[in-house]
Amino acid sequence: MPNNYNPDVLSCLANLSNDEVFTPPKLANEILDLLPKKIWKDKNATFLDPVCKSGVFLREIAKRLLEGLEDDILDIQERIDHVYKNQLFGIGITELTSLLSRRSLYCSKKANGKYSVSKAFKNELGNILFDRIEHNWKNDKCTYCGANKSEYERGDGLETHAYQFIHNNKPNIIKNMKFDVIIGNPPYQLSDGGASAVPIYQKFVEQAKKLNPRFLTMIIPARWYVGGRGLDNFRNDMLRDNRIRVIHDYPHASDCFSGVEIKGGVMYFLWNRDSRGVAEIYSHINNQVSVDTRALLEDGIETFIRDSAAISILNKIKEKNEDRLSSILNAGRHFGFHTKIDWNNDKIGTIQTADGKSSYPISRHQKKNQNIKVYIAHGVGWIAGKNIIRNRQDVDKYKVIIPRSGNPSGSIIGKPKVSEPGSCSSNTYIVAIPTKSKLDTTQNLLSYLKTRFVRYLISLRTTTQDMAPKSYTFVPIQNFSESWTDEKLYKKYKLTKEEIGFIETMIRPMN
Repeated sequence: MPNNYNPDVLSCLANLSNDEVFTPPKLANEILDLLPKKIWKDKNATFLDPVCKSGVFLREIAKRLLEGLEDDILDIQERIDHVYKNQLFGIGITELTSLLSRRSLYCSKKANGKYSVSKAFKNELGNILFDRIEHNWKNDKCTYCGANKSEYERGDGLETHAYQFIHNNKPNIIKNMKFDVIIGNPPYQLSDGGASAVPIYQKFVEQAKKLNPRFLTMIIPARWYVGGRGLDNFRNDMLRDNRIRVIHDYPHASDCFSGVEIKGGVMYFLWNRDSRGVAEIYSHINNQVSVDTRALLEDGIETFIRDSAAISILNKIKEKNEDRLSSILNAGRHFGFHTKIDWNNDKIGTIQTADGKSSYPISRHQKKNQNIKVYIAHGVGWIAGKNIIRNRQDVDKYKVIIPRSGNPSGSIIGKPKVSEPGSCSSNTYIVAIPTKSKLDTTQNLLSYLKTRFVRYLISLRTTTQDMAPKSYTFVPIQNFSESWTDEKLYKKYKLTKEEIGFIETMIRPMN
């Protein structure tokens, strides 16, 4: 490497967390390439990054405008002052990121400082603004972002994570402007005070649309395609918005953000206010890029299908007009038990009910008064039949139980198993009961679930480890009085060699 090698410091920043990920300069420029080239020669075009972290978007936009306006504004200092004062605007997500963004854009932590490249500002902030905002609490939740009061009500010296852009408190200069381009990489989620988190990125997209820019582009998690807590309305609006003209989809976030794992991957898009139609969809998998042009929403499907090859397969299944497997699946709490077990010692403990209000004795070994087997995480236990508070009639049936936690990048679902008469299960498993609950029909259902065909269809409907019954929406029900293999299924649905090859490339065998 040459001795004068000078890396871009913004490509070396450590991420704040998996929720607040810095955008590498290379990626920022790939996103900027979505915009029409003529915009870089427009001295009246205005740009807003409402979620400034490192300032990389504004910095790279500045480079393009300074080059594009060379013939229009000849003097370099005059050009810099015009671009920085009249065209570039940002809102920091925290006080720290606003300082970092000013340093990246103005080359000085003060816009009017001695070393600032722009001489147009009389104030320290320039056009990168930040005001500490408080959440608006109601019933211990913020009415704007859903933050949990116990997590985010903080003292004056701590960051509140009440992001200004979505808390109805935008700076006046932002309120009073019309922007040609809104661009950014918003925060992804907020803790709900428990073990999970609520998505928040969709609120930045929705707020940006309200400002009605000519162009909107943001990079966000792709989980909204098929699920996500509180994302139903967002998904519905996005998939029906034909102003989304370009999507770049990364099923593996690390292909986009090096070293970062985000379940379900990430995507960025171009929304064009003045243009409607189908979208160009770029799928980035294993350093390969495939391109397709199609609508985001297929007839009869309420989620976004990432794989274009999957659409023809789904259409062939749809032609059969069969019921779906999700109709015979029961949620993990089918028998009324939570996953949580408190073991007093190695052999005796209590299992919580689904509502968390009660608990019942559970043993590692069968006893006279605890003669119902319960399949739990990492093994089995035994409970009294009188303590099964839901669907007691199903205890004596043959069932298939499927781990609720799957592996989207591997086998897709966890290993299913037969749950025999005299047994039940905790919320660790979802429960499938064939119409004719017999040993042979249950075993045929079990073998069906293990096929690549079925697991591929499940993979289309989920991006996370949570394999709820809705993850099986695309899987057709078969006649389980007969056994099923991949070969038999491929023949039934008349899949082509290319379609079969695609499935078998994507899904590994399940032993």
